[in-house]
Amino acid sequence: MLSLFLSRRFFKNQSNKADGSIKKASPPALFIATAGIAVGLAVMIISICFVKGFQREVSSKFTGVGSYLQVLDINSFGSPDNNPIVTDARMISTIKAAPGVTHVQRVSRKMGIFKTDTDFAGIVLKGVGTDFDYSFMKQYLVSGTLPKFSDQQTTNQVVISQTLANQLKLKVGDRVYSYFFSNTIKQRRFQVVGIYNTYMKQFDKTMVLTDLATVNQLNRWKTEQSTAVEVQLTSFDVMPQTTAYLRQTIEGKKDAYGHIPAVITANENPQTASVLSWLSLLDLNVMVILIITAIVAGFSMISGLLILILERTSTIGLLKALGATNSRIRHTFLLYAAFIVGRGMLWGNVLGLGLVLLQQHFHIITLNPETYYVPTAPVEINVVWIVVLNIVTLFVNMLALILPSFLVSRVQPAKAIQFD
Repeated sequence: MLSLFLSRRFFKNQSNKADGSIKKASPPALFIATAGIAVGLAVMIISICFVKGFQREVSSKFTGVGSYLQVLDINSFGSPDNNPIVTDARMISTIKAAPGVTHVQRVSRKMGIFKTDTDFAGIVLKGVGTDFDYSFMKQYLVSGTLPKFSDQQTTNQVVISQTLANQLKLKVGDRVYSYFFSNTIKQRRFQVVGIYNTYMKQFDKTMVLTDLATVNQLNRWKTEQSTAVEVQLTSFDVMPQTTAYLRQTIEGKKDAYGHIPAVITANENPQTASVLSWLSLLDLNVMVILIITAIVAGFSMISGLLILILERTSTIGLLKALGATNSRIRHTFLLYAAFIVGRGMLWGNVLGLGLVLLQQHFHIITLNPETYYVPTAPVEINVVWIVVLNIVTLFVNMLALILPSFLVSRVQPAKAIQFD
């Protein structure tokens, strides 16, 4: 109780002198220590909120355009036109029974060319049916509408990307000729009914949405066949469990036409693997930032405590003369430092979360979507992460102050009382 009382008195910067005046603690020492903790914690909060937000936003885009998992013939990556698998009701029900699955949809693909009077572009026609999840594409639709896709009849309607629209000078309502090559050249005329922009050039450069029935007809496939089944999950955390289940129940078993389905995750998919690996590397960058910031804040706090101890040398000598032990005095100054750390952490949380909330609501920081896939820097405020960050900051700083606190044991009462 005495240590707590004294530390609170020190923290209020009050120490009665013999003449009754008030002596304040060294303002620069307190400011440096408090500012070091505040700025350090704010930097850590901003770093983790921005990186986690960026990882969540970009990964959700890739899994939204593609999926967490795909069931397909592994050879279809090289030639989607010639390697369908049977995706009938039995397979769909088996996939839906896997743990963590939230949505399942059939897709068929066909490589071809779009041609206008002046330009042409290679495209991948992606056919989807009535089970298509519209929620993701609705977010990135910039003009037109999303038609009701069918797996039974063709409508000759397509949704193209803004990239293709700019390249081919197309707009909603225009018609465009397409050419597909197999044993013969097939021509089809489509009408553009919608334009989307996900800022993901891997997909936007070539992906065109249309009816599943249209692609199956171009490929001369049966109704129950398709290129793949896209599987959406609750999160990446359940992916290993879901993958193991599907590989045990589906993978390696020939279908009625002799094709062998395989299960491939987003981390293994050539279209998404490199980006997802890059996103995971950002965790290492954050860790480096947290460590460096914690070290800088710790040193500023150590220097502040040393100054405060030296400033109160006479007080330490007096306490020793009155019978206080080195241990009690050390505890007093550690509690004193804890108050300073706490004040710095309070301002650090206000500063860090304040800037994060400003970005979340006003999108102050913008990015080049051609490089970073998003037009503004996304943020994610995770309460658990913030609490853990505060606890670790307090623990690390207090741990760093233990060694400097032993300086009080070197103070000799006889000399210290005369120090003033």
